[in-house]
Amino acid sequence: MARALVLRAGGVLALLAVWWAVAAAHIWSEVFVPPPGAVWHQLIQTSTTHDGVRGYSGHLLYEHLGVSLRRILLGSLYGVAGGIVLGLVVGLVPTVRALLGPLVTFVRTLPPLAYFSLLIIWFGIDEAPKVTLLFVAALPPVAVATADAVRGVHEDYVFAARSLGARRWQIPLNIVLPSALPEVITGVRVAVGVAYTTVVAAETVNGVPGIGGMIRDAQRYNQTDVVVLGLLAIGASGLLIDGLLQLAERRLVPWRGKS
Repeated sequence: MARALVLRAGGVLALLAVWWAVAAAHIWSEVFVPPPGAVWHQLIQTSTTHDGVRGYSGHLLYEHLGVSLRRILLGSLYGVAGGIVLGLVVGLVPTVRALLGPLVTFVRTLPPLAYFSLLIIWFGIDEAPKVTLLFVAALPPVAVATADAVRGVHEDYVFAARSLGARRWQIPLNIVLPSALPEVITGVRVAVGVAYTTVVAAETVNGVPGIGGMIRDAQRYNQTDVVVLGLLAIGASGLLIDGLLQLAERRLVPWRGKS
């Protein structure tokens, strides 16, 4: 454990050293490669109030990040719940699999910006299209992972449950889903990652406050240091959330990799 932490810290320090060296060499202008010091300065500026200016666009950095995390959380929760239900049905019912399988694959291959404009037409420019976009982005990975995992559950488990008196409606929830849980959790991690990569697209319209909206706004004015800061904030929070999901995986499926 300690060795892994040291290696991770060493990797981060190495990346910082390369970043600093490239910026110090002035190979490119600061508009293209801002130095670490400039990004640190923006971290202080966007996290405090200076000369009557509060953070960035009137909101502090943690407020931008908090709004985006709320959108990601809602979209991911809806997507995970819908994906598990859809994956169970697709995996267990061949007719549904034939009908909905191609549709799930079709949605999974669409880039978020391709249908975000349609969501704006349908739901306006407030929260609804943003959360819906993240929901649509997060649902297919969970649905595909759940359906494949359900189809891979050994039939002996089902036969044993039936022989012990399990009712038909109990088998999917009490037998199939727990057996498929390791793959489902992997799908959840992928879905949350997809939601994170989609948040900037979700906040292209009326996205402030929001970390993606902050990035888009800074991009318009060539504030590369703010853009890099926003990316680092998303990445750091994403690592934290993924770490929590891995912890949940170890608690929920402790047998994974041991049997």
